[in-house]
Amino acid sequence: MSDVEEAITRAHRGEWARVVAALTRRFGDLDIAEEAAAEAFAIAVERWPADGVPPNPGAWLTTTANRKAIDRIRRESKRDAKHREAQMSYDDPPEPVGAIDDDRLRLIFTCCHPALAMEARVALTLRMVGGLTVPEIARAFLVQGTTMERRITRAKAKIKAARIPYRMPSVGDLPARVSGVLAVLFLVFNEGYLASGPGTDPVRHDLTTEAIRLTRLIRALLPQDGEVAGLLALMLLIEARRPARVSAGGELVPLAEQDRGAWDAELIAEGHRLVRERLAAAAAGVAPGRYQILAAINAVHTSARDIRDTDWSQVLALYDQLVRLDPSPIIALNRAIAVAELDGPEVALAIVDRLAETLAGYHAYHATRADLLRRLGRSQQSRAAYDRAIELAGNTGETAYLTRRRDQLQ
Repeated sequence: MSDVEEAITRAHRGEWARVVAALTRRFGDLDIAEEAAAEAFAIAVERWPADGVPPNPGAWLTTTANRKAIDRIRRESKRDAKHREAQMSYDDPPEPVGAIDDDRLRLIFTCCHPALAMEARVALTLRMVGGLTVPEIARAFLVQGTTMERRITRAKAKIKAARIPYRMPSVGDLPARVSGVLAVLFLVFNEGYLASGPGTDPVRHDLTTEAIRLTRLIRALLPQDGEVAGLLALMLLIEARRPARVSAGGELVPLAEQDRGAWDAELIAEGHRLVRERLAAAAAGVAPGRYQILAAINAVHTSARDIRDTDWSQVLALYDQLVRLDPSPIIALNRAIAVAELDGPEVALAIVDRLAETLAGYHAYHATRADLLRRLGRSQQSRAAYDRAIELAGNTGETAYLTRRRDQLQ
């Protein structure tokens, strides 16, 4: 990748949400904001290699996107009011930012409007603010890309038809929207923790870092919200393992094989403090939510000095608690891994096989099944399951790991 290509990539990751947020505030139309931002980045791809990267790439992109938005509004005769607004000079006094003094987080809360169905809120926000592609979002929801494209289009259409305002959320708006915001940040973090797109780095530190930063901001806004604290703890405990996640050769390293001495002790300590805080609240009668239980599971893993020291009974008990809150097939799949450690791979395999219909297109289902079959000595079936997992994985680091495991079969 050339220096200019790297500059464009960095600009896209850092400026996309800010440009979209600025244009949405100005013109009140998400379609215009997205299309103008996309045009600005396309022009950057065309011009920067020849003209050089401008001294302030963000300002260049914002100015170019503003001009493209105005051009589109001028072409649409029915947008007279917005046309008049577009004639205003670029140095108008900034609008009040409301409760949230961060462009990206403010736009996430704006898009997570309670009038939209939760899945539509999350999908739309991942696309507009998280910067994820439609295929990446589709993989997160385990649906086809065309299905996700339609879902995002319908969400935009509902916003337009219902005239949902793109205003800065007030403090009173935050609790009704925070669950959607947390879902968005969790999925952005997951995409960084294990990137699903082909040709990307196995772990995208830019996404995990940004998700943690934004979750810290939400915690400052809503310090009493247990799920905000739970999500932050979960992210910190997973991020702490990042230095040991990928080998020198670019192969993904599973939890059981990681060098625990390379984990970030400071992040683990902070994550454990948050988990203890939530456990104290649970003891006082405040029932934990999904993220708090997931954080507790990761606290068990990060408390063990060796994989053999893991308290699998506690892990399974936490998964049993989680299944009652979230009886999703992915939670059931992860629970089966704990079952395998306590009751053996045959019992776990029976649980996993019951998930075949719902998780047939999910690579981790086939990878888990392959490992259980390997442990049972059923090498031929294990090889077939590894082949299917490799076919679906996409992530280069995970593909390398699965290929090695498959090739080690006798």
